[in-house]
Amino acid sequence: MKSQQTMKPATAAKKLGVYLEATPEEFQAGVVSRDELNELQANPPQWLADLRRNGPHPKQLIAQKLGISTSGLVRAGITEALTTEQINAIKDENPEWLVRERATYVEFKAEEARLAEKARLDEQE
Repeated sequence: MKSQQTMKPATAAKKLGVYLEATPEEFQAGVVSRDELNELQANPPQWLADLRRNGPHPKQLIAQKLGISTSGLVRAGITEALTTEQINAIKDENPEWLVRERATYVEFKAEEARLAEKARLDEQE
């Protein structure tokens, strides 16, 4: 019999794209099997749907929603999880730091793409 692969709640929360501290206590206290994770992804319970919709969100998702890097969040002083409403308020306000971090992120992604293309071309030689 094959043993069931399990993961820590923090790993499962990351795979689900949610902030661990906002999940139900029983989720945080247990372990999650691969089958349970697949079931949560396929048929999210109300708490998961609400978390994904309203937050609070983990920093990786906050950065993604703002179009910046997680380092950019830190430079902006954002270290706590934010709700969708808080993220939308930042977008609406469009502060100078956000404009600057978005530009930095675009430059970073362009350089990353250039290096990947260069590596691909070097492999063909």
